[in-house]
Amino acid sequence: MLLKLVTFFFPWTIRRILLNKCFGYKIDKKAKIGMSWIFPKDLSMASGATIGHFTVAINLDRIEMGPDTIIGRGNWITGFPTDSSSPHFRHQTNRKARLILMNSAAITKNHHIDCTNLIQIGRFSTIAGYQSQLLTHSINVRNNQQDSAPIYIGDYTFIGTNVVILGGSSLPNYSVLGAKSLLNKSFTKQWTLYAGVPAQAVQDIPSDSKYFHRTQGFVY
Repeated sequence: MLLKLVTFFFPWTIRRILLNKCFGYKIDKKAKIGMSWIFPKDLSMASGATIGHFTVAINLDRIEMGPDTIIGRGNWITGFPTDSSSPHFRHQTNRKARLILMNSAAITKNHHIDCTNLIQIGRFSTIAGYQSQLLTHSINVRNNQQDSAPIYIGDYTFIGTNVVILGGSSLPNYSVLGAKSLLNKSFTKQWTLYAGVPAQAVQDIPSDSKYFHRTQGFVY
């Protein structure tokens, strides 16, 4: 803890070197972390990857950020590491407490990301708006035990503000999840707007929509 506190207050150029050397992280010279508390067991940030101010990321096995990925400010990212001695999730021998952002994916700000199990966000996808919750774990009332399942967000997706996405859900490539929706299952149909509580297919999306053909992650 003392070492973490010491590194936190250094300028970024020195801090990056210390994080790589002292914690075994792999942070590219062109990646950057703001004034945030980012201490998973393992961290990989490719060129152009950025984490904004006032974000917390703890108790994860790994965070992997591809090129030009963004985690904005004020996010709470946590999990339950697989090397814990706790009896929680012991029955899930293949569980991975990881957050993976593929190239040019973005998480905006003020979201709650629970990575007790894997969350993977595909290329050029955006967790937009504010106050969304991605929750990979819950209580299995039938078995009376903590349980978890991964979440998969496909390539070129757009997730609206203030949504809830539960473990075991997946959003296919080239699709949109509408604001305030609840995603609680896996869908496969692409080029589709999903919305509602619970979410369902609402309408088709034109395949020539420019968002889905971007070569840069940031939308101006």
